[in-house]
Amino acid sequence: MDKLAVRKKMDETSLERLLGLENSKIGFYGEVKQKIQELEAANQGLRSKGNELQAMFDSISDGVVVYDHYGVVQHRNHVCPQLFSQETLPGCTCRELFHPEHESAPLHCPVERALTGERVEISFTSQLSNGKIRYFDVTATPIEDIHGEMNRALVFLRDVTEKRLQELQLMQAEKLSSIGVLAAGVAHEINNPLSSVAGYAEALLRRLNDEKSLAEDPRLEDFPKYLQVIIRESYRCKGIIDCLLSFSRKSDGSVTNVNFNDILQEVLELVRHKSRYEKIDVRMNLQNDLPDVTGDPSGLRQVCMNLLMNAHQAIKGAGVVEISTSTNGQSMVLFQIGDTGCGISRDSIDQIWDPFFTTKEVGQGLGLGLAVTYNIVKRHGGDISVESQIGIGSKFTVRMPACQK
Repeated sequence: MDKLAVRKKMDETSLERLLGLENSKIGFYGEVKQKIQELEAANQGLRSKGNELQAMFDSISDGVVVYDHYGVVQHRNHVCPQLFSQETLPGCTCRELFHPEHESAPLHCPVERALTGERVEISFTSQLSNGKIRYFDVTATPIEDIHGEMNRALVFLRDVTEKRLQELQLMQAEKLSSIGVLAAGVAHEINNPLSSVAGYAEALLRRLNDEKSLAEDPRLEDFPKYLQVIIRESYRCKGIIDCLLSFSRKSDGSVTNVNFNDILQEVLELVRHKSRYEKIDVRMNLQNDLPDVTGDPSGLRQVCMNLLMNAHQAIKGAGVVEISTSTNGQSMVLFQIGDTGCGISRDSIDQIWDPFFTTKEVGQGLGLGLAVTYNIVKRHGGDISVESQIGIGSKFTVRMPACQK
């Protein structure tokens, strides 16, 4: 019993000494095993953290590229192949993306500047094989190593093409708006001299008719005919200017009874010269007793103008534009305009009402006309639809509620 009691009181140090573990390889292997377990736990934590960082890296919607201290691609996320498939391959240099024409460009290359410790934000453009330009915002940030040296670069690539094109289109729209205001002012100033020209021509014509001596003078035989042409063309110019001023006048939002036939006649005066010079045959079929609609005259003029201009622009060379007004059994007024132009593809026809969507060449259109037209028609309680076939033409139909008498 006493011996058992002595053993129970023996401490662990004495037990290790008794067994010889303190100097044996068993203790060493125990320590190694513990270290291995600690390293495995650390590696597992690192793998977990690495997976977390990789998930964050891949979840970024911008292109992300990491360049080493030589300016060579180390890593890229899944977005980069969509933006620059070849230029951001691992092993490629920053030259291939940012300055392919120069071996080194420390003043313009964001990667080279970031490798010197500078945070850089720039914009640059890239041209596709089809000639289209893409716009990118680039942010390059230096990455320090454990010694505190900036020897790597983290680069973000954001495709801002759509945003930049919208900005350019808004600038163009503002420019056209300014030109419109200027044109309205010029038209107003021209109106007064035209009135004087027409007035004096009428006075001369009356004098020729009233004074027999002048009427019988053979030298003045053609003067009445010339004066009649001057008077007719002067009043025609005044009519065009009046329509231009009416069209450009800012809407006050007032609602009144409007007749589509009258509006079409006004708008046609502004585009008739375009039809004549571009060999476009404008055919009209207007219902005589067309009911009025309730609406903003300025807004409905813009609807007619936008659809007419689209019809003209869709035709290259000679063609036909057909304009008609009618009613249906549902007390609706219909305004239709068709053309023999290029037509609209099935892929585009659902997008034509979207702001800034256009199939025209750069500088030929902003993609706002149909979006504005759609909003005006809907605001008046109507609807607009289109039928189109490639190579055959398009027909737009506007339906508006007729005034109830």
